[in-house]
Amino acid sequence: MIKKSVTFAILLMFAFSMRAQDELTSNLYETYESYKEPSIGKRRIKHVDIQPLIQNLKANPKFEVQKVGESIQGRDLHLISIGSGDSNIFLWSQMHGDEPTATQAIFDILNFLDAPEFQEEKQAILSKLKLHFLPMLNPDGAEVFTRRNALGIDINRDALRLQSPEGQTLKRLRDSLDADFGFNLHDQSKYYNAERTEKPATISYLATAYNYEKDINEVRANAMKVIVFMDRIIQNYAPGQVGRYSDDFEPRAFGDNIAKWGTSLILIESGGYPGDPEKQEIRKLNYVSILSALYTIANESFKNISIEDYEKIPRNNRMLFDLKIEKVTYELLGDDYIIDLGILNQEVDLKHHNDFYYKSIVADQGDLSTYYAYKTFDADGYTIVPPKVAKVDRIENPMGLLKDGVAYVKTEKPKNSEFVHLPLVLVNDGFELKNFSIQPGINPNFFLKKDGKLTHAIINGFLIDLSKPLDQQHTGNGLINGK
Repeated sequence: MIKKSVTFAILLMFAFSMRAQDELTSNLYETYESYKEPSIGKRRIKHVDIQPLIQNLKANPKFEVQKVGESIQGRDLHLISIGSGDSNIFLWSQMHGDEPTATQAIFDILNFLDAPEFQEEKQAILSKLKLHFLPMLNPDGAEVFTRRNALGIDINRDALRLQSPEGQTLKRLRDSLDADFGFNLHDQSKYYNAERTEKPATISYLATAYNYEKDINEVRANAMKVIVFMDRIIQNYAPGQVGRYSDDFEPRAFGDNIAKWGTSLILIESGGYPGDPEKQEIRKLNYVSILSALYTIANESFKNISIEDYEKIPRNNRMLFDLKIEKVTYELLGDDYIIDLGILNQEVDLKHHNDFYYKSIVADQGDLSTYYAYKTFDADGYTIVPPKVAKVDRIENPMGLLKDGVAYVKTEKPKNSEFVHLPLVLVNDGFELKNFSIQPGINPNFFLKKDGKLTHAIINGFLIDLSKPLDQQHTGNGLINGK
């Protein structure tokens, strides 16, 4: 009887703790805009953009800020610490320079920790834990918005050889902190989906393996339990949009080795979210789920979670397109064929890596029935129509050109610009459209016809309904000279 009473008491405490955590999570989500750092609102942030924020933290007695290293090109790496607890928690972001979502979320979290609200919850976290943040581990890569560092190597594959100063800094900090938990914060392609669903893997998690056998010891089990908790959080705001990253052991990777060295490693990958090209909603989900995870680590409620639930999180697969056109009729050499088209709206950086334009491609074609897309168009009964070329002095009525089947326009080009915000392709006077065909790798510009009438245009991979005003549609940005 005593044993049953104790068990019931533990379950009751766990249920009460979960209710408290659910309430905290809800409040964090609803009040997020109060703590969002407004100075870094787009993905292409650079080292210089976060320096004023770090300098402000240096002057704040709540935080400890120390320079802990430099990048190859001499940019400072800083560790920002707060809390008085005995358990060290280490969080680092942007070891890949073009993966900045969590860097933004870290500064949102730091704003939250500095604010006067949520004192009881913050006290619960900071009295038990000491938090250590290393934002933007790869500032040289961030400068040119690329994955690798100035040496041209992937820092996340340098855990053994330790040739990069950034990797050396990460290893030294891991060893000196001997953190109980590590949060390895990344972005992944928006084209990953939750296994066998049309939903993007907006957030993907991984409790990294520490050997080829993928054994589960207490260190890895603790990471799994916290991930299950975080998954439950995200399901409230992006239901069905959580994936589980592959746990194949990579002996050169920092995450795998940090787990081997005794830290419960939680990998977070920020993927895609419909209508969120700058990943600001995903940034918010990082903020909410990481703070909630810190709370459950501090009060140790995660220990009551079953690791079996970790395996129930669907794997993430790369099975998404931006646009899938299904069952369209394509005429080739006098015969009609029914095919699907999978189109990707690829980003191309501008010269200074502060912005981008789209250069879309046909990524695949044929039977794509096992693939999904952010937007799917049922083209059964529609036929592909080749585009026309027109010459005009000025583009005054782009929709009129589109309704005439024109995709390529010879006209005066804007100065000092690599793209235009028009659903047309600007070309030079010598341009000729020869041998139109649909093949993987082409920039898709064509029209769809049904019952003898043009109904839709596909310009630079974006679907345009010719019956609706352009300002009510997402048309991307047009190309100049077919760039």
